[in-house]
Amino acid sequence: MPRFGELEEQVMLRLWAAAEPLAVRDVRDALRPERELAYTTVMTVLDKLHRKGVLRRHRVGRAYHYEPVLSREAHTAALMREDWLSGGGRAGALVHFLEGMTPDQVDALRDALRVALPEDDEDR
Repeated sequence: MPRFGELEEQVMLRLWAAAEPLAVRDVRDALRPERELAYTTVMTVLDKLHRKGVLRRHRVGRAYHYEPVLSREAHTAALMREDWLSGGGRAGALVHFLEGMTPDQVDALRDALRVALPEDDEDR
């Protein structure tokens, strides 16, 4: 799962927030006023993200429209899974991760574990 550069991340955030696929011009407009970028710069970033496999695109008239392959949550989970699998001291890394969580984050983790690992699971 590719990690994003700063501009790629900003583009992905706009695409994840969108209700529908966006054209290059739409993404460029969504980045304003924080960033004034050339149309070709945004087009290049979108093309690179497409080649990395994180965006799909389809032609609408003369322009491509782009949308994420995965939701933001699914992408984040995939990155976490890769990091978890590649880490040597998995338990230690998890402890450090948990120590940095706020009480609200711990509550959210507990809720997620209840959903993912129901108590009546007979395989446990």
